[in-house]
Amino acid sequence: MRKHGVWIALTIVAMMSLMLVNCKPQTVTVEVERTVEVTVPVVQTVEVPVGGELVHLVARCKAAPPHEEGRCNNLLAAVGAANAALAEMGDDRRIELEIIQDNADWGDYKTEFELASDAGEAPDIICSGHEHIGDWAPAGYILDITDMIDDYPEFSDIIDSLWESTKWNGRIWGIPQDAEARPFYFNKTLLRQLGWSDEEIESLPDRVTSGEFAWEDMFDVAEEAVNAGVVQPGYGWWHRPKNGPDFLYYYYAAGGEIIPEGGEDALVFDRDAALIVYQLLYEATQERNILLTTRLDGDWTGWHTGITNGEVLFWFGGSWNWAEWAVNYLADRGGEAWLWENVGFAPIPALRRGKNVPITLTHPLLYMISSQSEHPDLALLLISKATTPQLNTDYAVASGHLGILKSQADYTPYTSAKFLSRVLPLLEYTTFLPNSPYWSTWSEAYYLGIQSVESGQLTPEEALEVVVEQLQNELGEHVIVR
Repeated sequence: MRKHGVWIALTIVAMMSLMLVNCKPQTVTVEVERTVEVTVPVVQTVEVPVGGELVHLVARCKAAPPHEEGRCNNLLAAVGAANAALAEMGDDRRIELEIIQDNADWGDYKTEFELASDAGEAPDIICSGHEHIGDWAPAGYILDITDMIDDYPEFSDIIDSLWESTKWNGRIWGIPQDAEARPFYFNKTLLRQLGWSDEEIESLPDRVTSGEFAWEDMFDVAEEAVNAGVVQPGYGWWHRPKNGPDFLYYYYAAGGEIIPEGGEDALVFDRDAALIVYQLLYEATQERNILLTTRLDGDWTGWHTGITNGEVLFWFGGSWNWAEWAVNYLADRGGEAWLWENVGFAPIPALRRGKNVPITLTHPLLYMISSQSEHPDLALLLISKATTPQLNTDYAVASGHLGILKSQADYTPYTSAKFLSRVLPLLEYTTFLPNSPYWSTWSEAYYLGIQSVESGQLTPEEALEVVVEQLQNELGEHVIVR
């Protein structure tokens, strides 16, 4: 077996000439950093016609266990349907699938795929963030599938707006696997301690949506909670503890633009919008004491436990966090029932009352096909059979992600999921990351300014100049500073 470090490979066992394997759990040796004995159930057997061809495909997925494991497990579950479709078409090929699934850091995950591609060892299918198209398509790592889409009717069910996240240079490079939103969360119990009535608490989402309750109001209430001793200093409002997509909607909310009209060969950096962001974060940490100056410490466990221990008043997170909290942090305290009792959510508030509208950001993950795949048609067939209301809903409900299919709007197992149904309207306010080869450099420079002001090392104005200089040095003609 190929060596994959700490990756665990689950392989569908195939027998030739209509011979079936007994589907009892078997003990196999899996090569990781050392040789260990792992019990792996045989998930699927594959019948190969006499004279037919057994095609081995490999899929790679990043997934936080256990709630996100449907990313690759759905592909496993689709093998039977894919092979049945081949049989119906009179195609003598049959698919066996190996999945590599773990929860590597996004940076490491991306680098691993790029190194594997350079070494000629890339998986056939990679499940990753849509923004990676901006790097991988120009580099030739992934396949342009535009002209293949119509061969698979399942893809016509995908929500139309999600296709925008799959495009670079006017072409399609991936198939949406999930979608999500980034809500504004609030602790109902702490608001009651601050003196809010139940009516005020329950009406907060509507007031956010209407623009009556804005970012400035959130800061005012958070500061009041700190001063009243309802929350500790620095626990009035939290964002994520490391760089990521969320910080872009701050810039969008401030009026910033990133893709210039009529071209993809550069990114825009709006000085005024970035300065507003830096001023807000400086205010939160250095002046109002509602956000920890060390909140960008990269500690996800501390972030989750601060929230699930009921210590944080307001925070920005992901819709998928709901399932993560229920399963991994609140299982012994009622799980989702605790969340419904103690936590509310809404779109990210407008920056200024009456000045603009709420916002969120959707970061779809996509199944992409390696340009090295020898059977891209079979890889795409497998993906199509995983793109069904049943499989996608099973994954969405387990993981707290949003559905990707139009048919899920009327699919009872999806609509009966209370949280998913309630959070779906947030997509009305959504934005996307740019699919651009310059996005990583832009994002790192922009984030440097955020780190600098939150730590108090630089003023917002000083941070802005440092960021502009870095962007111009690193991107040159590929950045437009306005």
